[in-house]
Amino acid sequence: MLFNKVPTVTWSDIDKNAKIIDVRETHEYKQGHAKGTKNIPLSKIEDFQTIDRVYVVCASGARSKRAAKYLRRKGIDAVNIKGGMMTYGK
Repeated sequence: MLFNKVPTVTWSDIDKNAKIIDVRETHEYKQGHAKGTKNIPLSKIEDFQTIDRVYVVCASGARSKRAAKYLRRKGIDAVNIKGGMMTYGK
């Protein structure tokens, strides 16, 4: 089903000024996160609004893919970060 696909990039594809949201729970985010990210747990993603492209990250890429799919249905240009924080800095 092609219409269910979510655009996905790697960390190296992201511009340093990109807007990135981290959808992990707050306690996970506090244990370590990418510089410049904003923490919006998946359970609160329905409140998120933006007119800009946003990149979405989690621990491994599963929650961020769900969040990106949800945001795209709301009309937001959301892109999943492949591999999540497990691939950050690699």
